[in-house]
Amino acid sequence: MTRTAVAPYLITKDDEGQFRITIRSTRFNSWNYPLVTSSLQPELFRSAIAARAHAKREFGAEPGQFASK
Repeated sequence: MTRTAVAPYLITKDDEGQFRITIRSTRFNSWNYPLVTSSLQPELFRSAIAARAHAKREFGAEPGQFASK
């Protein structure tokens, strides 16, 4: 397992073609292993670009903080 923090914003596409944002936070335990907490947001988007723009506007996301699946 890698000991680096994960990207805080994950953009995924569901089975219906809608995009969703998952906000992830990483903290490290006493052995320096990452513990990741994820929170799926209720909003649906038609494109990954729209999801990314929403995260920038609402959560203050910056370039380089996104991952996609």
